[in-house]
Amino acid sequence: MAHRPRLLTIMGSGETAPTMAKVHRLLIERLGSPPVDAVLLDTPYGFQENAEQISRRTVGYFERNTPAPLEVAAWRSASDDVVRREQALARIHDADYVFAGPGSPTYALAVWEGSRLRDVLAHKLVHGGCIAFSSAAALTLGVATVPVYEIYKVGSAPHWVEGMDLLAVTGLRAAVIAHYDNAEGGNHDTRFCYLGERRLQAMEAMLEAGAFVLGVDEHTAAMFDLDADTVTVLGRGALTLRTKGVSTVFGSGATVTLDELRAVAAGGATTSPFVRAPGADREPPPLPSLRSEANRLEEAFDAGLRSRDVQAAVTAVLELEQTIVDWSADTEEEDGTDMPRAMLRRMVMRLGELAMRGARDPREQVAPLVDALLELRDKARQDGAWALADTLRERLVAAGIEVRDTPEGTVWLLATPRTDDAEDSGRP
Repeated sequence: MAHRPRLLTIMGSGETAPTMAKVHRLLIERLGSPPVDAVLLDTPYGFQENAEQISRRTVGYFERNTPAPLEVAAWRSASDDVVRREQALARIHDADYVFAGPGSPTYALAVWEGSRLRDVLAHKLVHGGCIAFSSAAALTLGVATVPVYEIYKVGSAPHWVEGMDLLAVTGLRAAVIAHYDNAEGGNHDTRFCYLGERRLQAMEAMLEAGAFVLGVDEHTAAMFDLDADTVTVLGRGALTLRTKGVSTVFGSGATVTLDELRAVAAGGATTSPFVRAPGADREPPPLPSLRSEANRLEEAFDAGLRSRDVQAAVTAVLELEQTIVDWSADTEEEDGTDMPRAMLRRMVMRLGELAMRGARDPREQVAPLVDALLELRDKARQDGAWALADTLRERLVAAGIEVRDTPEGTVWLLATPRTDDAEDSGRP
C-alpha cells in the first residue's frame, strides 16, 4: 500500500456536528485511495453511563457523512483486562484514521497512563496516517492538559496535569486548549475551555519554560500536515498561539509553516496575511447549533404561512426534519432534539389545519355569497330589471358558478374545470 500522509488534526469542538463533516471527509480523502480504515477510541467518555450510545451515534455519523466506516477501538477503563487493552492498541496501530472526542481529558490520561498509546500514535505520525482528536481528547495532546471538570465544575485551584505531549512530534511545546472561544457562560467568561481569562493567566505562568498555549476555536480544526510541515485552519473560527498573554491569531483558511509557528512561539513576528488582531472588532460567526437552525426554519415556516407561500412552508418542514437527522449524532448537543421535534410537530399541525380548510367542500365557503347574489337576481327578474339579472348571472358564470333556472326555482353548482385532454377531444 502507498504511504499515507502524516496528519495530526486538532478540533476545537463539533466533531460530530454537520459543520465538521466536510473536515472529516477532507482528512479521509487526503489519506488516499480507499479503503481507509477508521477507528474511534472511546476512552475519554468511557466513564459515562451513555458511552455505548455515544459510540453508536458517532459510528452512525461517519456512516452518513464520510466514505469510511468507523469501528470502535473499545478501551473504556483502566480496569479493562490486558487483552482488551492490547486489542485496542492493535486496532489503533493498524488504522489509517484514529478519532477521539468528548469526555474528560484527565480520565482519559489516567486510563492511558503507563500504556503504549503515545508510542503507537507517534509511530503513526512518523510512518503515515491521520490522528483527529477533538474536545477532551484534543486537550491531552500537549505538554500540559487542562483539568476541565476539576477546575470548572469542582472548583479546584487552577493547575495543569501532564499531557501526552504528542504535539512534540511537530516540534511545538504547547498546551492545547479546545473550545477556545466558548461563550456559553453569557455573563461570565467561559473562553479558553471554560477557564476564562483570569484563570488562564494564572495557569500560563505555571507552564514550563518555552511552552505556550495553542487554542482552537469551536467548530474549527487545525490540520498539521507533517509531510508539508504546515498547519491549515479549517472551519468557522481561528487558531490562536498565545505566549505570556500575547496572542497571534490565524483565521480560517490560513496555511502557515510550522517553522513560522515555532518562531512566533519564540517571540518572533509573523508575516502571514491570515493573522488578525486578538479581539479584533468583528463579530465572530454565530455558533452553529441544532437550536439555532430550528429557530431559523421555524421563522421561515411562519413567514411562508403569512405570505400564503405553501411551498416555502413545506420546504421549511422538510429542511427541519433533515436538520434534526443531521444533528442527531452530535455528542455535544446538550439540548437534544426534543425542542426541534416539538417545533416540527407544531409546523405539521399548522399545515394540517391549512389542508383541512382547503379540503372543505368549496360550496360551503361560497354558498352565502352566491345565495345572496341569486336573491338579488330573482328580485331583479321580478321587478323586470332583466339587464341587471343577466349581468348578475354572467358574473356568477365568469366566477365558475353554473346557474340553472328550473320549474322548482334557481339552482347553482360549481363548474368543474375541464382538462386539456377533454377540450382537445371535443367532448361536451
